[in-house]
Amino acid sequence: MQGGGSLGAYECGVYKTLEKHGIELDIVAGTSIGAVNAAIIVGSKTNSPAQDLEHFWLTLADNITPSFLPNNIRSIYASMFAAIYGNSNAFEPIWFTLPYPIYNYSSSTSSSSYAIPHLYDTIPLKNTLSQFVDFDKINNYEYNNNISNKDVGGRRTPRLIVTSTDIQRSDSVTFDSKYMKIDADHIIACAGFPFYGIAWTYKDGKYLWDGSLLSNTPLREVIDASPKYDKIVYIVNLFPRYQEDLPQNIFDSWHRARDIIHTDKTDHNIRMSKVISRYLSLMRQMHDLLNNIQIEENMRDLYLQIEREYHNVAGDRGTIIEEITKIERSEDIHFIFEDADFSAATIKNLIKQGEKDADNAIAHKKKQKEKDHHLS
Repeated sequence: MQGGGSLGAYECGVYKTLEKHGIELDIVAGTSIGAVNAAIIVGSKTNSPAQDLEHFWLTLADNITPSFLPNNIRSIYASMFAAIYGNSNAFEPIWFTLPYPIYNYSSSTSSSSYAIPHLYDTIPLKNTLSQFVDFDKINNYEYNNNISNKDVGGRRTPRLIVTSTDIQRSDSVTFDSKYMKIDADHIIACAGFPFYGIAWTYKDGKYLWDGSLLSNTPLREVIDASPKYDKIVYIVNLFPRYQEDLPQNIFDSWHRARDIIHTDKTDHNIRMSKVISRYLSLMRQMHDLLNNIQIEENMRDLYLQIEREYHNVAGDRGTIIEEITKIERSEDIHFIFEDADFSAATIKNLIKQGEKDADNAIAHKKKQKEKDHHLS
């Protein structure tokens, strides 16, 4: 799941549909607001992660912006309201809390001694996370995935992978519930978006910003963290890859540029997965052929060396992506601050849109499989 501010409500709708179709996930990964969504799904305090996630988004929804306004006017009004007053359950502007100048105010979300240039603090989001996320559930990954220790509904607890960016090294930083204890600060560290004035987080000896600065779709991080198991992948793309109409003004240009920067760019990973799959298939055929050939004694040591190397490569081959389903948000109105529109009407519309698009994507994938099966 990607980052995208209030557009993360669309991911809520997508997950509702995945749960409705009985699709159980082994790994849930996200960055920025996608990391928040992922944490709620994995650490759900009830037996219905989808219901908890929707409740979270309705908690974030702004009920002050009039719902009867046209969509474009409502987005402008709601984003301006959020910019001035913040969101009481997600972020608060520092000018309502302390009198210090914005260029050297140290955020209370960080233990760093450095002054942090920012406009909004994320303490409200941290408090809201505590209402919806059971971090003990997230951090008992091995225990929760023991067959005898499933929850009331028989669900396994998925593995949580979330990403942030090391400010000083320009490196992606991955937090993985299989190997470490994840807390609310790790999730907040994945959501510090500097272009909107959100503070960085000092965590585990690093100064961290939003993971979307390096990659808004953390598929590569999932492959690096879990390289030996083949994958069936669902990707939620919040920023449309294709837009037919060209920008008409500077704001349209900024909006389209933002979409291009943050849209899904995992096609290279998928192509490489297919290449690796073909190489492995060829290696397997050659290996089986050698096994059926009488090896001369003077070649046996070389054969055994090749045999060992083959098994090493086959075991550490890198993830093969067997199947991928992309659910992509479309838009009728292009507004640069659409990701700051938390109006209740917009949040509800995004959830419904995510549900519908996911349903369509799953149905399309099913038809394609049936067609391929018929042709074969």
